[in-house]
Amino acid sequence: MARRPGLIDTAVEALRSRITAGEWPVGSRIPPEPALVDLLGVGRNTVREAVQSLVHAGLLERRQGSGTYVLSSSEMAVTMGRHIAEARQRDVVEVRRALEVEAARLAARRRTATDVAPLLDARDARAVAYRAGDIDAMVVTDLALHRVIVRTAANPVLTSLYENLIDAIGENIRFNFVTDAHGHDSHDGLVDAIVAGDEQRAVAETSGYLSALLGEP
Repeated sequence: MARRPGLIDTAVEALRSRITAGEWPVGSRIPPEPALVDLLGVGRNTVREAVQSLVHAGLLERRQGSGTYVLSSSEMAVTMGRHIAEARQRDVVEVRRALEVEAARLAARRRTATDVAPLLDARDARAVAYRAGDIDAMVVTDLALHRVIVRTAANPVLTSLYENLIDAIGENIRFNFVTDAHGHDSHDGLVDAIVAGDEQRAVAETSGYLSALLGEP
């Protein structure tokens, strides 16, 4: 007979679902313990056990005096991250180009009216972070925009591949910002192309900034 899930298991799944859905993006701080108690409707001890379970799984990280942060979006992403931890940044960009160019093309083709607001919101949040010069916020918001584009492509296999590489992609984005390799691309043109349903321009915009990171014309 299968074991009935207990309160801790249920709380773990509730927390995990918010992480994998992108409600709490990689790099963001999750709500404090009292808020999680209210959110999940369980006691403090259950919340602590659930959070600790996800810390052990590699999805969360406790930072003394600061809170608990999302370290990875899934256990698979943790595993993938370990396998490619030594990969060159160039290798990661080449894989990003393979995935993100196709995602942009499909997003421009398939975007619906309900996709427009999340795209514009993600673009604007990225711009705010960039103007503030906050590297952590820049990474979180840039990654969030790319995830929205991938989801807009409406291809579950592509989304799964991208999400399982999210740790490596996030580190690559951070590397590019820190070294200023990313430049000052606002991604306005990319978002405009997707909203307009212009596949050719969406592909050109995406290929352009990724090729620039590779030092290619």
